Amino acid sequence: MANFVYIATSLDGFIATSDGGLDWLDEIPNPEGSDHGYAEFMSRIDAIVMGRKTFEKVLTFGSWPYDKPVYVLSRSKVSVPKALGTNVEIVNENPKTLVDQLRELGHQNLYIDGGITIQGFLEEDLIDEMIITRVPVLLGDGFPLFGKLAQRLYFSHERTEILNEMLVKSYYKRVRE
Repeated sequence: MANFVYIATSLDGFIATSDGGLDWLDEIPNPEGSDHGYAEFMSRIDAIVMGRKTFEKVLTFGSWPYDKPVYVLSRSKVSVPKALGTNVEIVNENPKTLVDQLRELGHQNLYIDGGITIQGFLEEDLIDEMIITRVPVLLGDGFPLFGKLAQRLYFSHERTEILNEMLVKSYYKRVRE
């Protein structure tokens, strides 16, 4: 039972450009067409929790990439395309309440995605593991992965992998007393 972050950042800690762009991720050479462990990660996930902006960005990808239930955190009205059926639900809960509700539904391992959503889960100390891939680019501005916290959160470094001789993928686990 864990809440996971799986995300890429620039060297200066941004997950998207200031206009929400992700084109810098497409510029990474990938001669072997590897998913860099993403499918293996997703095989352990029961459901995805993401913010509205992330949901709207994913909708621009062309085809819907998830076969798991997706819960979109939003305080405003969000349109869900009919093609997604009941796989996507819009929710307006605080992170702790949402996690409790999803556990009651049988979702044990949650993928938490989107900058503001991740920051909200960190603020409530609800992230158990983070897998962060550093991309060797400086964006200079954009949406940061991390924000202010009321308390320090400690993580242990589990391991690091070098992918395509340029990406640094590190695994961290929350240290709790």
